[in-house]
Amino acid sequence: MEITIDTLISIAGLFIGGGGGAFFMWRWQRRKAKAEAQTEEVNMAKAVQDTYQEMLEDKQKEVADNQRLIAELREDRDHYKQGYIEMRNRQDKTEEMVRDLQMQVARNGRMVEAMRPFLCFDTKCKKRQRIQASECAAADIEPIDSQDL
Repeated sequence: MEITIDTLISIAGLFIGGGGGAFFMWRWQRRKAKAEAQTEEVNMAKAVQDTYQEMLEDKQKEVADNQRLIAELREDRDHYKQGYIEMRNRQDKTEEMVRDLQMQVARNGRMVEAMRPFLCFDTKCKKRQRIQASECAAADIEPIDSQDL
């Protein structure tokens, strides 16, 4: 087998051409893989950012709901506080009225006790003269029962 220069040049051309093409193909594949990795990295970063935004929006909604709930609770508290104040004022007025009535009853009782010795015990008397109870027996007057007073 005789190897000529043309054959050697053809074989060298095949190796150089095929090897060069393979080298350039390998570089192109490497750059393509790097570009795909960067694209995937950007997509992942965007997905993380979107997730973070969703979490932030959810948190803002939760904060707004909590603020609304706090406002409602404060409103309810103020309503119950106002009702308590009104009830306390009514109770104070009632207690004051009871004290006034007790004072009036005590005063009326003292007046009745002060007037009792001067009551006319003669139920048949038209003049209703004042006499003391001790004089009833001496005047032959029929006293009324103390239950009728």
